[in-house]
Amino acid sequence: MNKLNPSIKHHLLIGVFIGIWIFCFVYFIRPFEIETSSNTNWAGLGIGFSFLTFLCYGIVAVIQNKVYKKILRWNVAFEMVTILCLCLILNIVFYKYSKSSIINSVYNFSFFSFLFAKTSIVLVPLLIFSRLYVVRLIPPKETQLTIRGDNKLDILKVYPSELISASSSQNYVEIFYLDGGELSSKLIRSSLKKLHQEIPFLVQVHRSHFINPTHFKSWKNQNTIYLTQMEISVSKNFKDIILSL
Repeated sequence: MNKLNPSIKHHLLIGVFIGIWIFCFVYFIRPFEIETSSNTNWAGLGIGFSFLTFLCYGIVAVIQNKVYKKILRWNVAFEMVTILCLCLILNIVFYKYSKSSIINSVYNFSFFSFLFAKTSIVLVPLLIFSRLYVVRLIPPKETQLTIRGDNKLDILKVYPSELISASSSQNYVEIFYLDGGELSSKLIRSSLKKLHQEIPFLVQVHRSHFINPTHFKSWKNQNTIYLTQMEISVSKNFKDIILSL
């Protein structure tokens, strides 16, 4: 998974879906040994667990979006960490809820975690497939970047996915981007440092060059890399950054 849908609304729908599944699991499986056998009481407990699931997923969705907006990239490792963090949060929150006066569970944290781990065998695949569904069937709309230079007429609007690289040229920055699928460039009176502050997902590969890592294709030789429709020099001080992409 190399994409993330940043829409909070879409992720809240996942939270609702997972919350409904948790409600059904608690109501029908009844995983706790408590004194009541009333359907009404179990429905109330299911609603509580369902709400906590929705709340926890919503918090994780907000955090993941903040990370994504800062780095503008996503991969399997980020996805695994996100799901793992959600499971850990749910485990702790569910345990606290089970020990409250509402449930008064006799389980200690170790045994409760064992129960939750068994539940996660079904919960995690549901999370994975629902998040993939949101990415593939409800794709997010990409927002244009507005790049401004020191001069009033220095304005460039470009989608993040179309921005390839930026290079210093004396008192100017030359920005390379795709326009209708063709390589284009624009000179803007600015500095690479200022541009990087405005567009933090750019990665420095040379004293004079920053690139959009999503456009990295391959190495040409030890000092040059291929980007989309262009090539650019790499300093030895930044080779490790390229190797980590």
